[in-house]
Amino acid sequence: MKALTKVTRSIKPAEVEKKWHLIDAEGLVVGRLAVIIADLLRGKHKPSFTPHVDCGDHVVVINADKVRFTGNKLKQQTYYKHTGYAGGIKEVTADKVLAGRFPERVLEKAVERMIPRGPLGRDQMRALHVYAGSEHPHGGTQPEALDVASMNRKNKVGA
Repeated sequence: MKALTKVTRSIKPAEVEKKWHLIDAEGLVVGRLAVIIADLLRGKHKPSFTPHVDCGDHVVVINADKVRFTGNKLKQQTYYKHTGYAGGIKEVTADKVLAGRFPERVLEKAVERMIPRGPLGRDQMRALHVYAGSEHPHGGTQPEALDVASMNRKNKVGA
């Protein structure tokens, strides 16, 4: 009888096959959607996942301005930034960001904070394409639609 061998296979960057996914974010909960997107960007849904290689897929998110928060997070969720000057910390709530000029930043920041920091994380974040409206310029790549709302009943608010 042949002995069982345990072999961990690490894929090389040249062996990576990247797919394209399209997600409609209308009515979806921000945190739950961000977890799904982060897993797709890192490649953790693939059996060939290798932690030190960018083996994730491209993700196109439309209707990012229509994402939802549960509970009182819309008013209580606070985002901070610093101007670089003494006492220059600024804060803005989630409802102000969603009503502002770049509402897609809420989802971008939620995903960015779930991706590793460093050169690998920056490469993985370049595969995220978020748009506030329902139009996107990636039609030529033929992204396959991913129905996040049907994965779990908690993923969509007001369903």
